[in-house]
Amino acid sequence: MDSKTYTAALAELRALRDEIKKKQAEVAKLEAQRARQISALAAYEKAKADRIAPAAGLSLAEVVAIAPILAPESLTTPAPSPSTAPAPSPEADQTAPAAPQPAPAALAPDMTATATKPPTSAASTDEPRPSAVPGPVLRDATPEAPRVLPSLPEGPEGDRWVGHTANLASTRPNFTQQARSTAFLDTTTGMLVYRDQTHHLDLGSQSAADILQAVFHTIPDGVERLYITAGDPWHRDADRYPFLRDAVAAWLNAPIPGWRTDTGRGKDRMAGHFVHARNPVARYQREDGQQHVEIRSVGEWFDPEGADPTVIRDAFVLLWKALRAHWSDAVIMGSPSQTGRDLWTRTIPARGQFADGYPVLSEELRGLLHATAGQGRTELLTPPSVPEQLPALVEYDRTFAYAKHTWKSPVGTPRRITAATFASWSEKEQTKALFGCGHWQIRVTVPDTWNHVGLLPAPAPAPGERAWHYPRTPGTTFTTWAGGPEVYTALTNPLTPWKIEILDGLLWDDGKPLDDWSKKLKEAWASLSAQASLHGDPTQRHAAHLASRAVRALLLYGIGSFAQRPRTVTGTTPRTAERDIPADAEIIGFDDDHVTWQRATGFARDPNAHPEWAAAIWSGARAALLSMRMREDNTYVGALHTPPGTVVAFRTDAVYLTAPQNWPYHGQPGEYLYKGHLPGPIPAPTTEDELLALRDAGRAALHPAPHGGDA
Repeated sequence: MDSKTYTAALAELRALRDEIKKKQAEVAKLEAQRARQISALAAYEKAKADRIAPAAGLSLAEVVAIAPILAPESLTTPAPSPSTAPAPSPEADQTAPAAPQPAPAALAPDMTATATKPPTSAASTDEPRPSAVPGPVLRDATPEAPRVLPSLPEGPEGDRWVGHTANLASTRPNFTQQARSTAFLDTTTGMLVYRDQTHHLDLGSQSAADILQAVFHTIPDGVERLYITAGDPWHRDADRYPFLRDAVAAWLNAPIPGWRTDTGRGKDRMAGHFVHARNPVARYQREDGQQHVEIRSVGEWFDPEGADPTVIRDAFVLLWKALRAHWSDAVIMGSPSQTGRDLWTRTIPARGQFADGYPVLSEELRGLLHATAGQGRTELLTPPSVPEQLPALVEYDRTFAYAKHTWKSPVGTPRRITAATFASWSEKEQTKALFGCGHWQIRVTVPDTWNHVGLLPAPAPAPGERAWHYPRTPGTTFTTWAGGPEVYTALTNPLTPWKIEILDGLLWDDGKPLDDWSKKLKEAWASLSAQASLHGDPTQRHAAHLASRAVRALLLYGIGSFAQRPRTVTGTTPRTAERDIPADAEIIGFDDDHVTWQRATGFARDPNAHPEWAAAIWSGARAALLSMRMREDNTYVGALHTPPGTVVAFRTDAVYLTAPQNWPYHGQPGEYLYKGHLPGPIPAPTTEDELLALRDAGRAALHPAPHGGDA
């Protein structure tokens, strides 16, 4: 083979790769449609996996993996061993009733938990020891096998994990962020707002080139940040691509005469485009390097709710003024996560215990928290867990929910609490530890008499499902990790205490690293919410409402940024330079001119990475969805304070029920707002899309005004 033949063969191979990518996308869509159809069939009370499997062209195990409710009894009942007491098999760990267990030691009159040393031998008759390596979850080869979470290694290696990264800490900045000139553009109408000027532009094909040409022709001095308020121009050719992400990448990378992709500048240096299906970020600079501009979606901050660019400009002005009342050097950056975290760094104390900064955990502990600490609870309960015909669908949404859970956070170097250590403590010490800032590896058994929703997250048992589910079948045993608020709630819930065995854990001192930041944001939110209710000008009321939503985003996404997920770098390379694509990259899209790829790069040396804070807040928020005390009213609210069978769904901060509740509401962070009510009878939703459609109808029925609801 000569060089010419080799080059031609490479071109043929690339064409074959592109065709395979397209076919795989088509197959993925069909498989997703098949899974939805199987889930719908599973809702029928007489549905059988052995009839659905041949119709779907799948094995029995594959059908059960998609719809676990179809599992035959023979697959969910563990067979007893002649030489040992019955124990759940790995395959049955998530769904099978557990064997009888010895009575646990009591922590308190209404609490039951025991500490059990995890098995260390592969020959143990108990379930396998989870992997000690953090990162991607592990799966057995069979589709029905449960996902196994990582855990802390035994011995010196585990001790090495429990510490901080050398010379890496969050410190107060010694510089002031520079504001960037900003304009707002509706690409549907061509309306451009810049400071106190309003223009109407001809955007041509709505390509990035046409937009930049029109904007910089109208504003010769130029802008550094352009928010798209409506139109989503990056979706203009979506019909030509199998995925929105591909259409976005093509729009970002289309050539623009006189411009090239930005290489970054300044202390908040951000280089290259950010490919996102809904809210991408385009970064360009003049070829002479004299001018930089980024194009972003205002959807990163809030739903614009049809507002024109003048209202959205006013919302950002109100947001800036509200923040300046608490931070004299506040600057609105490109995204709420950037801005929120920057504002937090400016609340780091200048004196006291953490005057030198908050140290960052070891990379191993960050990896463990990333793999074992989920975010908001998202769950849809379908028939027979709820009636086929719902008497109503009622939405309760927790107002500014995460702000309720920032008053206490873990600080300092964590202590590893082994099963033996926990068992050696008194009941008072155990209770204090579970009520504190901890992250626990536990074995959980659902009580035999349980008839309500699940309380603790477990790793989802099958590929294609959400990362977490919430077992509730009586007798089910599973191993998982959970934060202290959830463990405490499971032990002290108002119905029946769950059995929880402590296998391992991390326990921090209680601190308040987020309290000052959160209080200032709550005050800004309250001020803007009042304006949204009381201002005499409807336009300014709408702007204040949007600004209050932006404050919510600052806290919500600021907390998310502390989690510091392992980074995935996305890049684009011209088709003529495919040899420059990193060898370990995955190709995720392509067009005639460019190839889009991504590669995992692990954890960056981020001085503001604190996944322990995000994990504690998420755990507290999930626990409050179940049960929360309202001290002023001397009452409890949440899903566990409703009759069994009335909970239809959870969505991060919201719970959906079949009947309204008499829950007090004072407009304070964390309280349950009565947000939607759709009278029945209505068919129970079986998919997320159906739930969202019913949710929107319920909101419209309860709040016909265009801007009702919480902020």
